[in-house]
Amino acid sequence: MMNLTPTLQDCKLLDAQDPLRDLRDQFDLPPGVIYLDGNSLGVLPKTTSARVAHAVTREWGTDLIKSWNTAGWFTLPQRVGDKIARVIGAQPGEVVAADSTSINLFKVLAAALHIAKADHPHKTKIVSERSNFPTDLYIAEALCKERGYTLQLVEADEIAAALQADVAVLMLTHVNYRTGAMHDMQAVTAQAHAQGVLTVWDLAHSAGAVPVDLNGSGADFAVGCGYKYLNGGPGAPAFVWVHPQHTDHFWQPLAGWWGHAAPFAFTPDYQPAKGITRYQCGTQPILSLTALDCGLDAFLAAEALGGMTALRQKSLALTGLFMQLVRTRLHGHGFGIATPAQEALRGSQVSLTRAEGAYAIVQALIARGVIGDFRAGDGGQHPDILRFGFTPLYVGYADVWQAAEHLCQVMQTGEWQDARFAQKNAVT
Repeated sequence: MMNLTPTLQDCKLLDAQDPLRDLRDQFDLPPGVIYLDGNSLGVLPKTTSARVAHAVTREWGTDLIKSWNTAGWFTLPQRVGDKIARVIGAQPGEVVAADSTSINLFKVLAAALHIAKADHPHKTKIVSERSNFPTDLYIAEALCKERGYTLQLVEADEIAAALQADVAVLMLTHVNYRTGAMHDMQAVTAQAHAQGVLTVWDLAHSAGAVPVDLNGSGADFAVGCGYKYLNGGPGAPAFVWVHPQHTDHFWQPLAGWWGHAAPFAFTPDYQPAKGITRYQCGTQPILSLTALDCGLDAFLAAEALGGMTALRQKSLALTGLFMQLVRTRLHGHGFGIATPAQEALRGSQVSLTRAEGAYAIVQALIARGVIGDFRAGDGGQHPDILRFGFTPLYVGYADVWQAAEHLCQVMQTGEWQDARFAQKNAVT
């Protein structure tokens, strides 16, 4: 198939032969929509509405405060964390679902700086990728200003050279949010450790989309998002993982009562809980955690079908198909492909570039029911991006072909040049 331009019939045959095809039935996909934005917000699982309604009407409405015990609310962050652990190469008891990615990043980055300073007081830099997700850079910038460190931003191919003797922490996103390019976590972590540098990984665009092996790679800290590929709903709680060798080494800086060893002892002094529980802060959002718990169940179902390995194989096939269709069917329309062609270097998205009209083209596709998103460039090295996420749990091969067909029609007819598609929304 890869030597010819696939037809819609070819893609329908692939869907019929797909061993993961029944996983799609676990999600409530709107009719007539081709959803290629799961890397921004995952689709609603069919079980979520009833499960959250039960938590509202029965657990909260009827059982009230008893549900902290009777419904297991108090341990829900750890139980959801254990489900997440199964898709990111962690062990039970090593992950907690809590707070937001930004807050969790602050916790682990502060912990990493404390550990680094204790062992190597001369290390005064955090290194990160210039195209890292902005909130990560903002958190790092704030910590650097507060603690007298320097944030050094480099391009992806400059990371190894930047790991000098004065670097305390390397902070990277595993899969780049703009391009979909993926780092070799094990190799990069080994490079960092060889220079005495701790690693902090953001898994927002890889957890649930690509295989991750935190323990196997020797990573030090990781955070991630619950509302993208994990399908936890808008604003779903994030998660945090800390290598067991570091977990009890330091009080994380947001020492709230849920991270206390005995929160209901109500002592005036802080005694951190053992293990990852100390990385909680205040009272956690139970209704949102309930929704995230449902979102993770699809991955448990996928385990019987090959788990993350099978999902990765399908993801590569879907992204490869879309890239092939763009090259063959949209040649001459000014598109570039920012996502690496090499399978080992790409996540589960394809990012297209175009000198003009990227935002309007995305809006024209959305009007047709093909939902991707737009990310602005910087007017220099990083161009505007048309971004398409391919979630193997619910995206099929025919979806990919039809999305490319709609893109062809948008370009061939000049439909994207309609003035209404140039009107910028608050969220792009």
